Amino acid sequence: MTVQVRFRGGRVAALLALASAGLLAGCQHGPAQRVGSDHVRVQTDAVFDKLVALRRDLHQHPEAAGQEVRTAATVAARLRALGLEVQTGLYGHSVVGILRGGQPGRTIAWRAELDALAGDYRDPAAFRSLNPGVHHACGHDVHMAVALGIAEVLAAQRASLRGTVVFVFQPEEETFRGAKALVDRDVFATTRPDEIYGLHVTALPVGQIVVRANEMFAHQRRLQLRLKDELSAAELQQLGQRVQGALARTRPGARPWELQNINDAERGLTMPGTAFQDYLIIDPTFDTRRENGDLVLEANLYETSIAALGTVSARVEQVVEAAGLRRALRSVSFVQANPTVLNHPALTDEALRVLQSVGGADTVRPSFGQAPFFNDDFAYFQQRVPGVYFFVGGSNPAKGLVAMNHAPDFQVDEESIRVGVRSFATLILARLGAPGGAGRE
Repeated sequence: MTVQVRFRGGRVAALLALASAGLLAGCQHGPAQRVGSDHVRVQTDAVFDKLVALRRDLHQHPEAAGQEVRTAATVAARLRALGLEVQTGLYGHSVVGILRGGQPGRTIAWRAELDALAGDYRDPAAFRSLNPGVHHACGHDVHMAVALGIAEVLAAQRASLRGTVVFVFQPEEETFRGAKALVDRDVFATTRPDEIYGLHVTALPVGQIVVRANEMFAHQRRLQLRLKDELSAAELQQLGQRVQGALARTRPGARPWELQNINDAERGLTMPGTAFQDYLIIDPTFDTRRENGDLVLEANLYETSIAALGTVSARVEQVVEAAGLRRALRSVSFVQANPTVLNHPALTDEALRVLQSVGGADTVRPSFGQAPFFNDDFAYFQQRVPGVYFFVGGSNPAKGLVAMNHAPDFQVDEESIRVGVRSFATLILARLGAPGGAGRE
């Protein structure tokens, strides 16, 4: 998961027709699926300790974006040991593992990330990073352990497996480059998956899985005002305050910038009255610089509505006009934007049904809001293949573990690995057995 202090954006192409949703809705999950999920549970428990050891090894040897040499080699070796076809180096240190089942069927892709964060984090774990200035403070080590666990559980069922599972371990997620680079190089040229899935561990209770159709995060943009260099410092400050006042929006009493409340019993993501819906957050101050004889003001904003973003420039121009500064305005624009994670609605509904049959409705829950400040370049895969991205809880206050991504004391309860492997191996088996797919764009 990337902290987006500068980017966001983009509409993904139109989603599938209702006929596809009808096929999904008709997929039933009865006794056969329960038997399958029980088998997955036993297999997951059998490999759990090995996955924890793997995660700790990866945590102790983190590598920043573009430098994931040891990490990629470790992942590739594990996949080969499981008998998967392995492709490396399509872009950077990428690793792709292909598990071909013994029975014909559909193709499902699963994404995980290789890179860690550059920076000085306290890393309070006993198995802390041995690489100064690099830490797994976003949970990608957990994601790799989950993905390799899914691969091991499914590989054990290869003979009866219907279809193919493609495991994509991408580099450079934290710089928002890896997924796009792989898509640009046609990472799915030979496998052509019907669906793609991925997860992110975060500061929800361990064991909880949260998902919603469409946007998981707020849309993010970098807003720029370019002005003639004739305004005083006081005028600039006042203009910035007026723009912020005109754009900022929240529901009454809501404070969506307070990420520590994503699990709040009344205003958290899984509550219908969540604070994390219907908002626009803008930086409290504009960054100001002189460039080519102009004054340039820039600020990041986070908007839950893609439609509302289309009105921002006109509203800013109105503020400038009202301030009597129209003479000084050269332009208003968004200067940076990335696509946002956009979950396929029918696949999301189906995933909720499957996962709730495994974990129960209390632990597998729909999200009613969009998280600000973060994003994930998984969005680029979704532009090519219909997919779903999940939040998985990693916090356990009883153990003093809070999985707030990019925070100095980021820590994960490793039971989230067990939950992830069990839940998503079951989901993939169900989707491979589904009578029809969502189809590709």
